[in-house]
Amino acid sequence: MNSYLFRIGSKTTGFLRSTQFVRSYASKSHKKALEDIKAQLAESPCVLYMKGIPERPECGFSNTAVRILQAEGAVFTSHNVLKNDDLREAIKEYGDWPTIPQLYVKGELVGGADILMNLYKNGELSKLLNDAGVIKKD
Repeated sequence: MNSYLFRIGSKTTGFLRSTQFVRSYASKSHKKALEDIKAQLAESPCVLYMKGIPERPECGFSNTAVRILQAEGAVFTSHNVLKNDDLREAIKEYGDWPTIPQLYVKGELVGGADILMNLYKNGELSKLLNDAGVIKKD
């Protein structure tokens, strides 16, 4: 059995090298995604990472987050994590939050759809968004 494993190991050394290259490339693209997130959060005071786009959310939770922000009159930027797997994984790491959507206000993670709903119902979201200056003035 050991000789069988040795033969497999010796035949897969090329595969292992290519796997190491893929890991190296993936870590570079992951680092780039983290840098992109930092830049996106610096550019806009209210950022929603979601599945889909505000005009067409691709999951119920993202739809809920968008509708809440629209009900509050918030001006926000969104990023579709379904278009970029590196972004999708990096945002989970960046905010130490496992689910999508994620709302950031002034660079700080507010939370996902369930937290937004609670904050919306008790009026705290309105205050948070007003203090951040992201509410449309009519």
